[in-house]
Amino acid sequence: MSKKRYLITSALLYANGPVHIGHVAGAYLPADIYSRYLIGKGHDVAFISGSDEHGAAITLQAKKEGVLPNEIIDKYHSLNKQSFKDFGINFSIYHRTSEDLHHKTAQEVFTELDKKKVFTKKESKQFYDKENKQFLADRYITGECPRCHALNAYGDQCEKCGGTLSPDELINPKSVLSGIKPIKKNTTHWYLPMQKHEKWLKLYIEKGELNQKKHHDVKQWKSQVIGQCKSWLDSGLQERAMTRDLDWGVKVPVKNADNKVLYVWLDAPIGYISATKQWALENNKNWEDFWRDKNTELIHFIGKDNIVFHCIIFPIILKSHGDFILPKNVPANSFLNLEGKKLSTSRNWAIWLHEYLKDFKGHEDALRYVLCAMAPENKDADFTWAEFQARNNNELVSIYGNFINRVIVLLNKYWEGEIPAQNQLDSYDKDVLKKIDLFEEKVSNSIEKFKFRDGLSELINLARIGNKYLADKEPWKLKSSDEKATQTIMNITAQIAGSLAILSEPFLPFSSEKLKIMMNITHLSWQNNGATIFKEGHKINKASHLFNKIEDEKIKEQLEKLSA
Repeated sequence: MSKKRYLITSALLYANGPVHIGHVAGAYLPADIYSRYLIGKGHDVAFISGSDEHGAAITLQAKKEGVLPNEIIDKYHSLNKQSFKDFGINFSIYHRTSEDLHHKTAQEVFTELDKKKVFTKKESKQFYDKENKQFLADRYITGECPRCHALNAYGDQCEKCGGTLSPDELINPKSVLSGIKPIKKNTTHWYLPMQKHEKWLKLYIEKGELNQKKHHDVKQWKSQVIGQCKSWLDSGLQERAMTRDLDWGVKVPVKNADNKVLYVWLDAPIGYISATKQWALENNKNWEDFWRDKNTELIHFIGKDNIVFHCIIFPIILKSHGDFILPKNVPANSFLNLEGKKLSTSRNWAIWLHEYLKDFKGHEDALRYVLCAMAPENKDADFTWAEFQARNNNELVSIYGNFINRVIVLLNKYWEGEIPAQNQLDSYDKDVLKKIDLFEEKVSNSIEKFKFRDGLSELINLARIGNKYLADKEPWKLKSSDEKATQTIMNITAQIAGSLAILSEPFLPFSSEKLKIMMNITHLSWQNNGATIFKEGHKINKASHLFNKIEDEKIKEQLEKLSA
């Protein structure tokens, strides 16, 4: 197998609040599964993310809490970084856009684009709050959404319908700061004339072509990603301001541009580049190999509300700069709802990751499992505590965990933990061994096509095969009458357990590690998976519970917390 280089990014998370399960299901867990899989296959992988610490969302939260913006970002960057770590999201680096290296990198990109006359500088009328004597960033303006008519849409996006907006589109706009209707006042900004890039973007999005060459396979892109991009392109792209009148963010590196910062959607994606630079410095790597080598595959994991920024605006920036590669795929997910309602951080209708980790210690993989099993890969999905409990108890505990426990207990009971010989095979044995060998390819194909739900389903199917095989063969009844047949049965079930330990690692790293210890797997990787993992005489360890049942009382507590 040829080794490849991959640059995987998860959307930079706004450092204005804790990470919740909607974030995890959308952009972080899928990327972690993909990254772990590629590393297991021996590829060169950089998995990049971090905190987006600029923009109006941060300053608004600071005003709300009565503190300075840097206090907000320090608080939530630290909390979210630890939450991700405790949940097993295995970033190469979780960086910050407040770091000097990021400011320097973002300013260098802006300067290069400005030098190449990518931007147009012009004066225009922008919303201004007379009472607070300041121009209003998009997030400082709310009003009625022109599409779904929600009353509290922001100037850049409606959180109810997910539509991308501009402040001028809002019906009855008002200032978040004062509550009054803002006026229009002249100010100067740098604009990105996106309409000039429509021709090559159409070829890139619709045909997978870039610079008259095949760049990627459009059939591998999700229909919702291509559909949303085509909608923008068919409607005609408009110019978009790349700077803002704010005192918080990356300063515009131009004379007489006081109190102007880079637009957060110019600033934040460049954070992937600055984070890669920092990671490369710390790990004796060359960051340019990951951003400037056409053999590197760049994959962005995001939610569907960020499609336009990662598939249109950021590619324009990268191509216009001239030295960077463009994404090979952007497998954006839809939204995760909660108990039949949209997640809402303002209404506290959310499951916060740090609280889950505290309330369900030792159940990290249970949430990873359920969020992957119901992942909103192509349409919105709904998380319920009842389904969470049912999937944990009926699938992880009763199917997967039960199979592993029976195998390890019997191996220790009959042969003191030594895997017995594989003797004469009957047709059922041969069929099961043949099936085991197919699962590596099945799971691999699913992951490589970004169909993580299908990959996880195959994993549980392998455990089901093991359970059925054990139940049908009943080695505990055969032991006294046919030692050799019993040995063969238990050898085969050990091979299944070993396969599960290896194949589960991208999805369920905590239980995978636990199972590897039980099966005494110290050196095997993805390539070693199959029907011949263990040789006769391999010594395993004692059994312990791989997963634990979640009782009704725990679920009742969570439902009461939501209703509080």
